[in-house]
Amino acid sequence: MTRFTKLMTGTALALSMSALAVSADTIRFWTTEEQPERLAKQEEMAAQFLEMTGVEVEVIPVTESDLGTRATAAFAAGDLPDVIYHTLQYALPWAEAGILDTDAATEVIEDLGVDTFAPGAISMAAHEGNTASVPVDGWTQMIIYRKDLFEAAGLEAPSSYSNVLAAVEALHNPPEMYGFVAATKVDENFMSQVLEHVFLANGVSPVGPDGFQPLDEAKTIEVLEFYKAIAEASPPGDLYWDQSRTLYFSGNAAMIIWSPFILDELAGLRDSAPPTINDDPTSSELASKTGIVTNFAGPSNPDGAAWGDVRYFGISADADTDAAMEFVKFSVDAGYGQTLSIAPEGKFPVRAGTADEPTKFKELWATLPVGVDRKAPLGDLYDAAMIDEIVGGLDVAQRWGVAEGQLALASKMINSQAINRVVRDYIDGRVDAAAAVAAMNAELSAIE
Repeated sequence: MTRFTKLMTGTALALSMSALAVSADTIRFWTTEEQPERLAKQEEMAAQFLEMTGVEVEVIPVTESDLGTRATAAFAAGDLPDVIYHTLQYALPWAEAGILDTDAATEVIEDLGVDTFAPGAISMAAHEGNTASVPVDGWTQMIIYRKDLFEAAGLEAPSSYSNVLAAVEALHNPPEMYGFVAATKVDENFMSQVLEHVFLANGVSPVGPDGFQPLDEAKTIEVLEFYKAIAEASPPGDLYWDQSRTLYFSGNAAMIIWSPFILDELAGLRDSAPPTINDDPTSSELASKTGIVTNFAGPSNPDGAAWGDVRYFGISADADTDAAMEFVKFSVDAGYGQTLSIAPEGKFPVRAGTADEPTKFKELWATLPVGVDRKAPLGDLYDAAMIDEIVGGLDVAQRWGVAEGQLALASKMINSQAINRVVRDYIDGRVDAAAAVAAMNAELSAIE
C-alpha cells in the first residue's frame, strides 16, 4: 500500500460521513491544468471523490489565457462552474465582482485550520475579513547557487544583497566562472519577474493603497546599485532564463535566479535541458552541489521577501455550495497528494500538514516523483534543509499590489516593461541612479 493510499484510507470514512450534507449529483470543475497527463490525474481525483461521496465531478479544461473572459461571461449568464482553479491575479477582482463565494472559501479554510496554511498564501487572498479562495499550491522564485563553491570559500548563503555581493567578489572569474547571470533582456517577462523579486527584497513597491506610489529614492538607488553589480558580474548581452540555465548547467555560473521548474532538470531528469557540468547528461551531480534561497533581503528590508506565485480553488457564486466545499476540502486534504502530484516541482504544498501532523503534506510532497524522461522524488535529490527552504518560502511570499488591493495596477506596471527599460539604461550608463528613479516614477505614474 502506498503512502498516498494510506492517506486516502485514513480519511475516507470522515469524508463519506460529510458527504451526507452534499446535495448535488454533479459539480463542474474548471482547471487550467489542461495537459493530457495532468488532466488524467485530475480525472483520477474526480473518480476517488465520486467513490467517497457519490458526487460526480466534471473536469473541464480551460486555457489559462481564456480564463478571465470565460469566467466573466459565465457570471453574466448565471452559469459559473462550481469550482475554479485559478491564479492569484483573479482572487481579489473576482471577489469584488461577486464571482466568488468568499464565505464558503473561508469556511473551508477554517474547517481545515487556518494555521495549517502558509501565511503568505492566505494573506495574498485576504478580502474584507475573508479569504477570497482556498490556497492549493504555489511556488517561490529562487536564488540557485553553487553550495559547494560557497562552502569551500567560507561564504554565507546568498540570502541578502551583501551576501550575494561578497560571493560575486570571491567567485567571479570569467569566462570560467561568472559570479551571477542577471536578467538584462528588456522585452522578456523573465527580467520583470526577477526585478520585482529584487525590489521586494529591499521593501520597494510602486503601488500603495490608493494606487501609484512613488518609488522611495534612497531604497530604489540601493536596488539599482545592487542590480548593476550583479549585471556586471554577468556575461555581456541580452540575458534571460535560457542563458541563466545554460551557464549554470555548464558549471560557469555561481548564482542565478530561476523558478523551481529547474529542480528536476538540475538532477538530469529531462533530456531537453541536461546539465553539462560533466559528460553524463543524466547525472545528479549538479543537484548535489546546489543550494537555494527563497527569502532574500536588501539593506533597507532586513526581513526580506520571497516572490511567490500561488494558485487557488475558487468556489463560485453559482456553486452548489456544499458539494463544492467538500470537493475543495478533499483536494487539499485527503486527496492532497494527488493534487500536488500533477506537477510536484511547481506545486509546493501550501499546507505543510494538519493540526495533528504539522509536516504530513510536506513529507508526502518530498516523496512525489518529478522529472520528464526519468523520475525521482525531490526528497531523494535534495536534503531535508533544502526541502524546508523550498516549502518555507510560501510562508512569506509576496507580490506587488496584493496587500494594497492594487494587484491589477501593479500587473499593468510590470507588463509595461518600463522598469526593465530604465534599469537597463542605468546598467548601461545612460542615466545615473537618481535620474533612473525619476524616470521610473514618471512612467509608472502615467499608468492607470
